[in-house]
Formats: sequence, C-alpha cells, structure tokens
Amino acid sequence: MRYLIIVKASRRTEAGDPPEPDRIDAMARYHEALARAGVLLDANGLKPSREGWRVRFREGQRTVVDGPFADTRDLVAGYTLIQVRSKQEALEWVRRFPAPHGAFADGEIEVRPLFEREELEPGPPTARLRGVQH
Repeated sequence: MRYLIIVKASRRTEAGDPPEPDRIDAMARYHEALARAGVLLDANGLKPSREGWRVRFREGQRTVVDGPFADTRDLVAGYTLIQVRSKQEALEWVRRFPAPHGAFADGEIEVRPLFEREELEPGPPTARLRGVQH
C-alpha cells in the first residue's frame, strides 16, 4: 500500500523562505528512518506556486493559469511517498512526521492512499496502463 504524505503550504513556504537548519535536520532524520525501514519511495519540497501553473479544463478547452495562487490552504509545499503493509503502519510513520513549519508553528499534513493498478477494473485500457513502466 502506497501513501502520499502531503505537506500543506504556508505563507512562509509561498514566500520561498528556506527552512531553518533544525527543520532540515528533523526532516533528514525522519526520511533516513523511513529509508532504513525500506518504506521510503520518494520525498521532496516544492518551489512556491509563483513558479508553477495550473491547467483548467472546461467544456473541452484547456486554459493555462500562471501562479502565484492566493489561498495557501490549497497549496502543497512538499511530499513524502511511502510504501507500507497497512494503514496502521502508515499511521505509525505519520505520527512521527516532524512539524512541517517548525515545532510551534501552525501547519498541516494530509495523508492519502494511492490507487493501485490492481484496483482498477480489468479491460484493455487497464492492461495498457499496467504495462506502463514508472
């Protein structure tokens, strides 16, 4: 089972301020523990939304909208992708996740399970998707 741990953005991450050394150290220790346990698939921080864009789909049309985006509640500052045996194991790892914006700063992470290809309805499109290597 794969889980995506999503670190929600803050005004500070959206300003592009680099994290303090103690936060970098806490994240490094956490990710090292994940790696030692063999559950870490990927992890990274994201640049501020001003350096990104969105593509909106409406009535068959695509529109590109450049950042920045105003509402930080809906933005992602980083992620960690893990593969574990159960939801309980994922919860155990997430409980150890360092406070993303500092020990006394408000912050939020969201955890979402990924769809596994085996969960998709069988058929030619699913077989084609399963054949794609990543």
